[in-house]
Amino acid sequence: MKKVILPFVMFFVCITAINAQVLYKELKSYKTNTARQLKIKLPKNYDEDSQVKHPLIIVFDGDYLFEPVVGQVEFQTYFDDMPGSIVVGVMQGGDRYYDSYVNEVTGLPEESGLDFYNFVESELIPYIDGLYNTSDFRVVVGHNAMAGFSNAFLMRENPIFQAYVNLSPDFLGNITESISKRFSWIEKDYIYYMATSDKDIVPIRESVLATNTALKSIGNEKFTYYFDDFEDETHYTLVTSGISRAFDKIFNLYKPLNEKEIKEKVIPYEGTLDQYLIERYKSIDDMFGIDKPIPLEEFEKMAKAAEEREDIESYRGLASLAKKQDPTSVLGPYYSGVYAEKTENKSKAIKHYEEALELNEEGHINYDFIVAKIEVLENLIFEEEEKELAEKEAKRAEKEAKKEEERKQKELDKQKKEEDKELKKLEKEIKKIEEEEAKAKKKKEEEQKKKEEEKKEENEKNGGDDN
Repeated sequence: MKKVILPFVMFFVCITAINAQVLYKELKSYKTNTARQLKIKLPKNYDEDSQVKHPLIIVFDGDYLFEPVVGQVEFQTYFDDMPGSIVVGVMQGGDRYYDSYVNEVTGLPEESGLDFYNFVESELIPYIDGLYNTSDFRVVVGHNAMAGFSNAFLMRENPIFQAYVNLSPDFLGNITESISKRFSWIEKDYIYYMATSDKDIVPIRESVLATNTALKSIGNEKFTYYFDDFEDETHYTLVTSGISRAFDKIFNLYKPLNEKEIKEKVIPYEGTLDQYLIERYKSIDDMFGIDKPIPLEEFEKMAKAAEEREDIESYRGLASLAKKQDPTSVLGPYYSGVYAEKTENKSKAIKHYEEALELNEEGHINYDFIVAKIEVLENLIFEEEEKELAEKEAKRAEKEAKKEEERKQKELDKQKKEEDKELKKLEKEIKKIEEEEAKAKKKKEEEQKKKEEEKKEENEKNGGDDN
């Protein structure tokens, strides 16, 4: 329940503070031959000497519609869901019937209605542009007859409004057919919002629903269309809901990155994520005429997405983009440091972080945060150096041990070689001895045999002599 109550509490707090901040001006109109009363609300902290431009929101029926519009603008700008805008309410009072006068057939302004149309186009807007820092993005807000009337501005070759908020518009004549044809061939971006409700005035509701049927079938990509059919809202109570929804849709591109966009567009993006940011913020500039700085939160969301994508190169791109946007900010060298860390160059990362210490802090990326990262890296480098020294010592010891083992093996090999040599020499000597002994034995056997033969011959000889 608290989540529901908070927005409404803030909305009414905004409304309460509006009256003290509203400027009241009178503009003499030569087109209508009247002095037109204006209510003007400038953005918070508006600086006339600044180069910052602001969208212009023109509110018809400013007598009662101005405050709800300003309240919603205050509410949405508080959350940075839309840019600070200049809101101008045109108080019409008794002139409303004459201001909204249109041709019954064409639905386009004529007579006093045409005078008011020309007042807005050639007097009011140039007057506001001359007083304040307005961008080229203009929104027109109307209710009932003035909502229907606002569609006439679409019929020009170059419409002065880029966004149209039609709250229960009273369409007259052939205006529905005219705007349908117009949106079918426009070549620039236009945003169109329309709302009705189940308890709206019956003829108006029927007309709005018929117009919705025609508009939702238009296939022109330059035409962005939003429609709401509220429940349990009357012709008058739908105004606050419609304004809220309209600004939420019109300024959707301006809003901070959300999880849906990150998941559907950022993660699958084919380029580096700095390029995605450049394109996104260029679209904001092209649409709203606002050079919106990229906040810290957007950089951090992109860095998180880069990590999810395992996209190291995007960190370098984010660093370059941050430096270009603000050379005095810590973000440029910080993301350069992150990139160096991701590429395992800790010493270079420390240099970038040390550079960051001299620059302006951004949120939590402050002096203490950077110093802590430097200390972590220095400890890691020390541990790596100690590990490297230990590994070198281990390799040296291993090399020495291997060398000693090889020396011992050489000595063993040498010793074995000498022993083998001595053994061979001994074997040779034994063989020689054996050969000599065999020779002597053979000689002895031969001598013995000879003696035996001589003795036998002698015996045979002696035996012969006896006979």
